[in-house]
Amino acid sequence: MKGINAIAVALTAATASASLVPHYFKRASSLPSVSVQGNAFFAGGNRFYIRGVDYQPGGSSGSVDPIADQSTCERDITEFQKLKINTVRIYTVDNSQSHDACMSALAAAGIYLALDVNTPKYSINQDDAAPSYNAEYLQSVFSTIDAFQTYSNTLLFFSGNEDINSVATTSSAPYVKAVTRDMKNYISARKYRSIPVGYSAADVDTLIYQTADFMNCGDDAMARSDFFAYNDYSWCDPSSFEGSTWQAKANYFANFSIPLFLSEYGCVKTTRQFQEVATLYGSQMTPSYSGGLVYEYSKETTTAPADLYGLVEINGNSVTELTDFASLASAFSNTSNPTGTGGYRPSGSPAICPTQDSNWNVTTGSELPIFPSGAATYLKNGAGTAPGLSGSGSQNSGPASVAFASGSSVAPTATSTSTSTSTSGSKKSAADSRMSDSAPVIACGLVVALSTLLGMALL
Repeated sequence: MKGINAIAVALTAATASASLVPHYFKRASSLPSVSVQGNAFFAGGNRFYIRGVDYQPGGSSGSVDPIADQSTCERDITEFQKLKINTVRIYTVDNSQSHDACMSALAAAGIYLALDVNTPKYSINQDDAAPSYNAEYLQSVFSTIDAFQTYSNTLLFFSGNEDINSVATTSSAPYVKAVTRDMKNYISARKYRSIPVGYSAADVDTLIYQTADFMNCGDDAMARSDFFAYNDYSWCDPSSFEGSTWQAKANYFANFSIPLFLSEYGCVKTTRQFQEVATLYGSQMTPSYSGGLVYEYSKETTTAPADLYGLVEINGNSVTELTDFASLASAFSNTSNPTGTGGYRPSGSPAICPTQDSNWNVTTGSELPIFPSGAATYLKNGAGTAPGLSGSGSQNSGPASVAFASGSSVAPTATSTSTSTSTSGSKKSAADSRMSDSAPVIACGLVVALSTLLGMALL
């Protein structure tokens, strides 16, 4: 069902009986904004646990923006309601398009958005980061912030996803952290609501802890992440808190000072029963963890074994619920959030920056790339016209080497205290190499609002 047909059906139902209107359509079209307090998220005075799915119909290539299309929202939001989720993660959006209708409908359904700001054309190149960190790139990032900062159900922004997934790519870490810094400074300079900004990491055993500490270290609070997330596929049913890597990670992050959650989870080595849901929202995890996002909503490939991912299969406007859909719905239904604040810590200290070793090839400590001078105008005047998904791209727009500085180095006039030189290499997009159809295998082995007038009539 899509477009005018959906409106006609809904109008008929509303006329016959207001009780037939979905309950989320009767709710307010805004949600309390989410903020960071200590190592947890809070909304409306209550602790907020992310309970959601990763959502990118059409795959993660970035060719389709699922919330710029009303018919897509109409098709999928009812399924979200069946799962009783409160968050969707989207990897790519078109920042030149309007998202008012879908964001309003998601809010009315009680659903927040966790949003990646990168696109395949505008992202940090994990293999040769320096040229990809430039004013053109930041203009796209800032345009995405402009497009979504007005919505109270914009939960958070990801500054990067799995850019650091090997020893060779650890050298891109300072650039990703600089993007976090720049986003936070842009939000502050534009006097926007303080929307949390952080990073979604690859769960690589030899890198995960150093990556987490790096994103949460240093004296510059604006450069430290507001949260840390990672993509975890270590719990493959049947497993357990002790049998997976979850216990080890929970122990390591016991004193982590910022919110922590799983930006992807749901191993497919065996039949998925989502037994990990009970543990994720249980007393062993909630003192440090704030929930997570299941990978993924829709089946995006027919190539084994990646074709095992997906809660639903989409064919045009038809949605078929797969076996995993019922399993996840049952797991969520049988698992409540903890009462009270779940043992969160209201305060804590930043991490110690990791030192260079055989796995962590970062030599700059807490020094980060200096903010590009050409981007200074955006802090004062806004990002301007958004490039969208059809822009020319930015990965080769910057210089081959970038100066680094310590402290609050967002000002383009900052003085360099060290210099990093990047040689040319493969221009592989960090967005292209992020979690996609094949990456989980490696890791593991709205109804749209009819109109404002109609909504008012139904209240």
